[in-house]
Amino acid sequence: MQESTTTSPWFLPLTPDKTDAVRLVCFPFAGGAASAYFPLSRSMAEELHVMAVQYPGRQNRRRETPVRDMGLLADAVAAEIGPWLDRPVAFFGHSMGAVLAFEVALRLERRAGFELERLFASGCRAPSSRREVEDLRDLDDDAVIAEMGALGGTDATLIADDELLRLALPAVRADYEAVRTYRAEPGATLRAPVTVLRGEDDTRVTVDEAADWRSHTVAGCDIHAFSGGHFFLNGHGREIGAIVSGALVGFR
Repeated sequence: MQESTTTSPWFLPLTPDKTDAVRLVCFPFAGGAASAYFPLSRSMAEELHVMAVQYPGRQNRRRETPVRDMGLLADAVAAEIGPWLDRPVAFFGHSMGAVLAFEVALRLERRAGFELERLFASGCRAPSSRREVEDLRDLDDDAVIAEMGALGGTDATLIADDELLRLALPAVRADYEAVRTYRAEPGATLRAPVTVLRGEDDTRVTVDEAADWRSHTVAGCDIHAFSGGHFFLNGHGREIGAIVSGALVGFR
């Protein structure tokens, strides 16, 4: 079996490709990049082919203009992902990434013959659960940096490097704008099952807001809680890897 030679700036492979493995596509959180999923991918390397979406405006795509609209970003990912739909595929998204994965899945499910195996929605309230999101346009750079640090998901080396951090701010602002202006289509529902993951101390996702994901699938929804806040997955890679692999390896 040969590894796939397909390449795209939109996708970063995180584990070796195996032609009989389910493909898990990971969607980063607001301000995040594909490489944020390297630690989690190590807990699933033997079970799945893990890859991550690389949004414009960060890392190898840092010279590109970030996308400020969730729908346009979902359209772009759905248009680019075709070559990787040659086998069973599941999506994993954290925070903003979970909503984006949901929107991409909706678009793909409209295509004849496509069936997503499962959506893993991590650290994200259901698309229909609305809250007012702070408009970063009203905040200066120092306030945005403080917000990033408070959430705990930004790499410590980036937080410590003021020059790199400020270079990342346009992408952060664009992502927050996409989240702030996002509105789910009323009644939007997947044919695929959904697994929800949340931190017990995450004030951004309540128990009820996590449970609301049940209204966005006709195939069942299970919910798992972990100790920690919004970025609980940083301390629970092994457990999360086991949940994801356990749900998907039966498709191999």
